Amino acid sequence: MAKKLNISRINELKTNAYDNIESYDDPDTPKALEQFTSQIKKVLQADPKMLESVPEYLPVALYGRVKFPSDAKLKWAHWINTATQPEWDEFKVTIGFNNADLPLVLAVRAYSEDLLIESCAVLYLLENQGKSTPAPKRSADDDFEDEDSDYADYSDDDDDDGEEEDGYYDQYDDEDR
Repeated sequence: MAKKLNISRINELKTNAYDNIESYDDPDTPKALEQFTSQIKKVLQADPKMLESVPEYLPVALYGRVKFPSDAKLKWAHWINTATQPEWDEFKVTIGFNNADLPLVLAVRAYSEDLLIESCAVLYLLENQGKSTPAPKRSADDDFEDEDSDYADYSDDDDDDGEEEDGYYDQYDDEDR
């Protein structure tokens, strides 16, 4: 029988991981997140039991370094929507770990395979949803007649006279000058 994913725990881990990532992702110190994740990987590899108190550190350590092949994303979406934890053999073919992270992944797997799978679910959600939670599902009998009224029509508001927007900065604009 398949294990269940604890979606509320995964969403909490996602929020906590995102908050950590956001706090280190500072334009004034562009290497801060990279330096933090490098340090935390070493610590977690040496002592995976640390994840008992800070389980969100594993998704932070692996953030941006795990690949989900496009055909595997459907499986991940299904597992999360049905709160089904994949078996290891199913899981391992739906995810691509960076070779440099394999020692950490193996150490965490030896400590808690479930935590590794949960953390990868968090990474999948961060990649596909960002910080936000999934939109509430609508039932088939919901009234969609008023759906367009939720969106303002800005098509006539194009008053761009070739001027840049206030507060907008794009480093590539400097190349044109």
